[in-house]
Amino acid sequence: MPAKHLAVNGLDFNVVDEGEGAPVLLLHGFPDRGEMWRHQIDALVAAEYRAIAPDLRGFGDSAAPEEVERYGMLDLLGDVTGILDALDVPKAHVVGHDWGAGLAWVMATFAADRVEKLVAVSVGHPTAFATAGFEQRQRSWYMLAFQFVGIAEELVSRDDFEFFRTWGEGEDGDFDRWRADLSRPGRLTAALNWYRANVPPEALVRPPMELPPVGVPVMGVWSDQDAALGEAQMVNSAKHVAGEFRFERLAGVSHWIPTAGADQLNALLLDFLA
Repeated sequence: MPAKHLAVNGLDFNVVDEGEGAPVLLLHGFPDRGEMWRHQIDALVAAEYRAIAPDLRGFGDSAAPEEVERYGMLDLLGDVTGILDALDVPKAHVVGHDWGAGLAWVMATFAADRVEKLVAVSVGHPTAFATAGFEQRQRSWYMLAFQFVGIAEELVSRDDFEFFRTWGEGEDGDFDRWRADLSRPGRLTAALNWYRANVPPEALVRPPMELPPVGVPVMGVWSDQDAALGEAQMVNSAKHVAGEFRFERLAGVSHWIPTAGADQLNALLLDFLA
């Protein structure tokens, strides 16, 4: 899939930019890259949208700074708004999955003038996630494990990245791509730095941050075979949205909705964004 390189915030970003029409910014999560949106890119371009899918900081073929503090959410927000600036896009629909959904919620909160509509896939509003209760904390055990530098890298990469096979290996050769990407020097640590910078251990016990309500229309998409994320954290996101909130529950689909539930997600996207 052809891509261009953009200089943003002193870093180099690999960005897929295809099609014409209303722009749709697609934000991936851990341990992916922009290519994970391949099914959505095809559907959006065919429907006369412009699909913009960057490899986010630390992932894919974009820059991967070493320092944990360079992966804070406001720095990541600056990346995506800077990418839109570099492409002369004042406003876009924003679709995020996993960490990309977390970033999309932050974008709709603090850069709402850049967001037309928000589609959050798998991950609900940060406050809804933080207050989802003990079951969600159990599901999120890996977030604590990922805090331990060196130990987490060993856990994930052991036995040829067997962690991803047991945790959920995605679809369409995703496992091979994850393994190839994260086997490169420094890349696994860069990916884990998203967790270390944004969900430190104290975040599990301190009160959630008070955020202003999201004012743009939102669709939340959750799948019932998601081992990492419960339904409550998505459903309760409605409490943090001032306007329209639409919830869609996919049956029999794993966490990797953009690939495992591509047809369902594509249909929902095209309906919601129209």
